[in-house]
Amino acid sequence: MAHFTQKAILQSFENMLYKMSFDKITVSSIVADCEISPNTFYYHYRDIYDLLTAWLEAKSKKYVDMISVCGWKEALKTLLRDIKETPEPVYHLSHSLSRERVEKYVFETMNDEFYKFICSQTGECDIDSETLRTISEYTCYAGVGFFVKFLWNNMKDDTDEAVDRIATIFDSCIEYAKENKIEKFKK
Repeated sequence: MAHFTQKAILQSFENMLYKMSFDKITVSSIVADCEISPNTFYYHYRDIYDLLTAWLEAKSKKYVDMISVCGWKEALKTLLRDIKETPEPVYHLSHSLSRERVEKYVFETMNDEFYKFICSQTGECDIDSETLRTISEYTCYAGVGFFVKFLWNNMKDDTDEAVDRIATIFDSCIEYAKENKIEKFKK
């Protein structure tokens, strides 16, 4: 029953994101929509931000799982295509008061995935983890900037072409790191 209730809360939250900005969504409105008590909501989530994090994790899981199957480029292309099809939740989050929180979540999720990918690509090279983390953070900042620009351009960019362009730069960074072992970063 608890899993069913969580799914209902998440679905109610998502339905509301299609209609309104995140900062307009309240626990009271979700409770009323789900026909549950506030205590039931708080049994599952600390607050609306905890619910947001759970929703983002559930949504991003599909794309994170895709990375190991078809690679990060295809996962990113699929994500961007999906966002173009239903842009309302993304715009309602990015234009809300909690945009900083969303960007932090996206950065942290992407950074971990970039780090894993870079480690897998440079595994046989003798590059220390701190340097790999620096490369990961750099590429992650570029990725978040790429995504924000995608939103600024009202999602009109050709997603496949844009991802292929950024992938060329990203792949070049990894090749440079492997060839030069980034000695300049080491202390």
